[in-house]
Amino acid sequence: MTNTIADIETADVILVTGSNTTENHPVLSTFIKRATLKGKTLIVIDPRKIKLTEYAKKWLRPNLGTDIAWINGLMHVIIEEDLYDKEFIQNRTEGFEQIKETIKKYTPAHVEGITGIPASDIIETARLFAKADKASICYCMGITQHTCGTDNVKSLANLSMLCGHLGKAGGGVNPLRGQNNVQGACDMGGLPNVFTAYQKVDDPGVIKKYETVWGVTGLSNKPGLPVTEMIHKAEKGDFKSLYIIGENPLVSDPDLNHAEKAFKNLDFLVVQDIFLTETAQIADVVLPAFCFAEKNGTFSNTERRVQRVRKAVEAPGFAREDWEITCKIATRMGIPMHYANAGEIFEEIRKVTPSYAGITWNRIENGGIHWPCPTVDHPGTPILHTAQFTRGKGLFHAIEHQPPAELPDAEYPFMLTTGRILYHYHTGSMTMKSEGLNRMSPECFVEISPNDAARLDMSNGETVDVFSRRGKIKAKLAISSKAVDGTIFIPFHFAQAAANRLTNAKLDPVSKIPELKVCAITIQKAA
Repeated sequence: MTNTIADIETADVILVTGSNTTENHPVLSTFIKRATLKGKTLIVIDPRKIKLTEYAKKWLRPNLGTDIAWINGLMHVIIEEDLYDKEFIQNRTEGFEQIKETIKKYTPAHVEGITGIPASDIIETARLFAKADKASICYCMGITQHTCGTDNVKSLANLSMLCGHLGKAGGGVNPLRGQNNVQGACDMGGLPNVFTAYQKVDDPGVIKKYETVWGVTGLSNKPGLPVTEMIHKAEKGDFKSLYIIGENPLVSDPDLNHAEKAFKNLDFLVVQDIFLTETAQIADVVLPAFCFAEKNGTFSNTERRVQRVRKAVEAPGFAREDWEITCKIATRMGIPMHYANAGEIFEEIRKVTPSYAGITWNRIENGGIHWPCPTVDHPGTPILHTAQFTRGKGLFHAIEHQPPAELPDAEYPFMLTTGRILYHYHTGSMTMKSEGLNRMSPECFVEISPNDAARLDMSNGETVDVFSRRGKIKAKLAISSKAVDGTIFIPFHFAQAAANRLTNAKLDPVSKIPELKVCAITIQKAA
């Protein structure tokens, strides 16, 4: 996030897209809802009639996989009507002429043909966003989990830069992280091509720094593999062993039938987790770890705030802290690793991580600090890019609309999109241990519009079979006004009717994220 959670409430206009915020980020959504009660303007752009639409001044309902088109359409109107921030573009950006040329064809009428959004709504929304003194964009995996997810994100950045809504309070482009320490995991190098703070693994200067601090030589400068490529290589037999920590891919990965074949082809599988998940059940070795309430450390949340987490209860049985397990394995493999506690580890993090260098264990005793925080006398950085962007000037990217990898046809006439619901979390490895939550949401459902249900002669609550080119699941039908005609929504939490048996494993070529948010399906009464 370029801005903070609290900062969203100060925006004049809030644009939310690809995020069912009230169910996926219920605490953060209260800031958005409270802003509307203070008279701020909310724009929701989402195919489903999510709860947040009840608070919105404008709700645009695009066809699945058409985000680049409607974003380009907004920019077309903003440029045509001379509403863009010329001073910001002149002083803070480059590449404007190229994008100006690209979006000429994205007239409101043309965009309506692609997205299904009425041209008049494109025009009105563009004016609302551009004329705001401060406008904030919030997005989530409805934007990223596409074969063009990287381009979707770049397009939102284009829109914000065009109107000068970056680098100031109440503005910004704000991705909402899907889990509590995803930001921290990425900050700590939990990506295949970087060390901590996104320092490239093939940078000789960075490698030398790490070798000096760790007292080693010969660190590899070769990027690793993203998880999606690991699965493909395992299926081919080129990838022999896998060590999974706190993840349940046999529910969360796309095209699960293919993923299961890949896992069966591994020679050795290790799972480190707090419960015996579907993936742990097929592992050769399971290492029991501590949950968040059983350990000390830090979380870095969605707004880049580094905060302490403190032990509240004792861990059960033979469970060990994640870092302790890692250290013991490394030591047995010939690389001794010994730390006294989480505070000592954090001190090492500071030495090798420029954005965390000024954050000490004691400084965050009573409150968090936003990175980057380069020195111990630095207050932290709640808002990014106030003076300049990381690369200097912000770069506009001229991007064309790309259709999804798979579109409906006569055999598979419906579009499927997946997501989360309020009562369960990710693959349910924790929430499904709760009797109360299971009462609120006991099983999977297939959300369909009233018109589609009537056309198929299907009634609410009846069991249906859902097919894609990759698999089949069985679940109960839920007729809902949230659904849009032609589109089916299925939550992905439930292993017994895993939506990811249906989803497409086609990848974004840059991020390697699969197209979980759109594929072609058909639906029929259960056999």
